[in-house]
Amino acid sequence: MIGFEETEVTPDLRAWMLDYRPGGVILFARNLVNPEQIAKLTNDLQSLAGDIPLLMAIDQEGGRVSRLPSDFTIFPPAATVAQTGSTDLAYQAAAVTAKELRGVGINMNMAPVLDIHTNPANPIIGNRAFGTESEQVCRMGAATITGLHDHRVLACGKHFPGHGDTSTDSHLELPTVHASRKRLEEIEFQPFRYAINHGLQAMMTAHVHYPALDPMYPATLSSTILSGLLRQDMGFSGVIVSDDLEMRAILDHATVGDAAIRSLQAGADMLLICKSRKLVTDTFQSLRSAVTSQELNPTQVEASLARIHAVKQQFVYPYHPIDLSTLSDIVGIPSHHDVLARIMTQSDTIV
Repeated sequence: MIGFEETEVTPDLRAWMLDYRPGGVILFARNLVNPEQIAKLTNDLQSLAGDIPLLMAIDQEGGRVSRLPSDFTIFPPAATVAQTGSTDLAYQAAAVTAKELRGVGINMNMAPVLDIHTNPANPIIGNRAFGTESEQVCRMGAATITGLHDHRVLACGKHFPGHGDTSTDSHLELPTVHASRKRLEEIEFQPFRYAINHGLQAMMTAHVHYPALDPMYPATLSSTILSGLLRQDMGFSGVIVSDDLEMRAILDHATVGDAAIRSLQAGADMLLICKSRKLVTDTFQSLRSAVTSQELNPTQVEASLARIHAVKQQFVYPYHPIDLSTLSDIVGIPSHHDVLARIMTQSDTIV
């Protein structure tokens, strides 16, 4: 799954997409101008995908992690939604977000955050989490997943196995969580287990080192965590997506190609590289070599492709281009703003 810097499919991007055929695209604010431009962009990208449509993803959590322009209904951060105490409002916020995302051709949301905000010094999670207690994060997270899935947007829970207790930002360096396995089981793991049991089909890894789980590798590169804990212990059968491999937590310790191979060997299914086309190209070349040499197990690669195909069957197929004339009936409409107003009123009242 790749990112890029343009707001349209340029000749260079078109040629690159046709040559490398990524399985998905992730969009950021830098790519998005208004509903019409976004719908045209997603239509044009899908037209290059051939017989297998793209997962078209975005980080639309609400609050400070919102990529959509102001024409859309932008919800407050997860912590504010949770302050309402209402799983129904959490569901409705996710449903509105999903309707507007689908309206412009986006079929995957890198949300909800299932981390618990257990460390007040955490520089990256904060109000992106639903709260400081596992029970609240479980309930609100599951409601959000259902709201997205009921309106055909694939939810992706993050950041497994928990980014809430870190004191550094994995965009800038590799954080370490020194919690015991017992504490992780009792607190951090709970929302992820709950989400799996409530239908979550995609999970994003954390670029975080947990010595109690794996003395050597961060979660994104750890077979103990991804294949052992997530797949075998927790029974997760969906798609495991790496967090962005361009982040310093990874690139300060390995080349992107080596990290990509290690992540797939560990159990990831889909690799996320959010910006640099050169790094994406390098990664594709490394993976091609690893498949040819069988450094990557062909059976494992086929299993990953099957899991990706399964979520595409549910959330992407049958693919139809977006009709731009319908956007004004979907994006930022009064009934969607009514849900936002109710959340703001109820959260203020309770606080």
